[in-house]
Amino acid sequence: MANTNIDSVKKRSYDAIVIGSGISGGWAAKELTEKGLKTLVLERGRDVKHIVDYPTTNKMPYEFEHRNEIARKAREANPILSRAEAWQEDSDHFFVKDAEHPYVQEKPFDWIRGYQVGGKSLIWARQTQRWSEYDFDGPARDGYAVDWPIRYKDIEPWYSHVEKFAGISGNRDGLAELPDGEFLPPYPLNALEDHFKETLAEKFEGRHLIASRYANLSKAGPEQIKQGRSQCMSRKLCRRGCPFGGYFSSNSSTLPWAEKTGNLTLRPDSVVHSLIFDEKQGKATGVRVIDSNTKKSVEYYAKIVFVNASAYNSNLILLNSKSSRFPNGLGNDNGLMGKFAAFHNYNTKIRAKFDGLEEFAVFGSRPGSTYIPRFRNVFKQETDFLRGYATGFSANRGTWSDKSGTGEELKESLLNPKLGGWSVSAYMMGETIPKESNSVSLDSERTDAWGMPLLKIDIAYDENDRKMEADSLEQLEAMFEAAGFKNIKKTHAKQAPGLDIHEMGGIRMGKDPKTSLLNKWNQLHACKNVFVTDGACMTSTSTQNPSLTYMALTARAANHAVKEMRKGNV
Repeated sequence: MANTNIDSVKKRSYDAIVIGSGISGGWAAKELTEKGLKTLVLERGRDVKHIVDYPTTNKMPYEFEHRNEIARKAREANPILSRAEAWQEDSDHFFVKDAEHPYVQEKPFDWIRGYQVGGKSLIWARQTQRWSEYDFDGPARDGYAVDWPIRYKDIEPWYSHVEKFAGISGNRDGLAELPDGEFLPPYPLNALEDHFKETLAEKFEGRHLIASRYANLSKAGPEQIKQGRSQCMSRKLCRRGCPFGGYFSSNSSTLPWAEKTGNLTLRPDSVVHSLIFDEKQGKATGVRVIDSNTKKSVEYYAKIVFVNASAYNSNLILLNSKSSRFPNGLGNDNGLMGKFAAFHNYNTKIRAKFDGLEEFAVFGSRPGSTYIPRFRNVFKQETDFLRGYATGFSANRGTWSDKSGTGEELKESLLNPKLGGWSVSAYMMGETIPKESNSVSLDSERTDAWGMPLLKIDIAYDENDRKMEADSLEQLEAMFEAAGFKNIKKTHAKQAPGLDIHEMGGIRMGKDPKTSLLNKWNQLHACKNVFVTDGACMTSTSTQNPSLTYMALTARAANHAVKEMRKGNV
């Protein structure tokens, strides 16, 4: 019987375990398996295989029962999810439903999740911008949060590493506040966007309109062709899963690459309960898993563990990993785990019309809008609020048809639409300041269907956010007026935090174990063989879309982990 138990443990033992298969988990799997480590990837959701499990990817609008609209009954059953723009009939299967995975809202918070192999990498917005030196030194310079333990030079080569593999379209703009990367050809601006770009250059010093940087293959490079991916077809149906691999996802890129090494074991339907800590060895030895279908518990063992369950779930897992040594959660000696959570603020929008450029029209499509990097408080403090906001901008000229007629007249009108006028719109993406009062924690009484404690989310906007919102509307209106835009309408969405789907913090990096949980290599200060490289590790948020930074941090940490493991240091 003893030998049987030993054999069973051996079968459940690996060099590395990765919790989560989304953007950061996929990168951990790729890097670790490439270096020869037998790696187990645990995903709490169902399996989704590239191409095979994209059931709606080639459907025509008339093939959907509700013409791609979510039915009223489903919306009523999912009031939180209903606020997510990407949740439509063609992507319904990639989103978590409200009742199936409850959580506790101490204050209103819209937690949008995707539990499946690939996670939210199947439905993300795909914007990818590097951080700059000004972003990493922001907390030290402005006196909020804690100082980052790294700077741009530490992560710069890893940005290049992931960009070359993932495939990022963009233009080399030469901006200190938004460093250039390893780019495929950019998606072009249209005539009115060019006009707005020229206006900013002429009338607003330090403000730049650029082509957005996307993880869409404007042209497949050698690295992507090796992965079996091809050029983005600009269908703008990314949320369905792309059969061409035209945009980066774990499913089309990192996970298949890891599988080719022969070192990957992928186990879906695996809810991670907690990490196992061995007090004699002073390190984590594995994880406890609950099978999501059978509800049976099983343990897996490894020399190193990467926690990439998505920001707040990573907090939940480590807070739930209690032992005599760590009664408040694994690595949580200072009691800060779950605190200083942050996110992005998308509350303000502005739109307008433009008369002119009638000789130009818009044909075809591209993955999304153009981009104005942050221009507030970049090089010095210049406003009464901390940090700033980036801006997404788009211009479009649509068509219309006169539908008032009947018969042959109506038919001709519908078959021959006329060009309409130009419309423009913009939105803010503001940095929120990490505060101790913005936190996640475990509910002491309520549990979910798998016996996991429910996560309590206590997060809200503050006065700094309100000042930033007002400034964004004021500045965007001034820029719109300077460009000759008319009928300007400003709106404040007043949406709850969370709908940005950029949750960050709770297990932040830092230099001092007294004020942070992770060191400069994303290792827990108090448990060196556990690494956290998803959004939970973020010390501050800046204004850039965060996924590229997660990927770079993950690749950097994984390579460090392998070196340290081979030296016997973890």
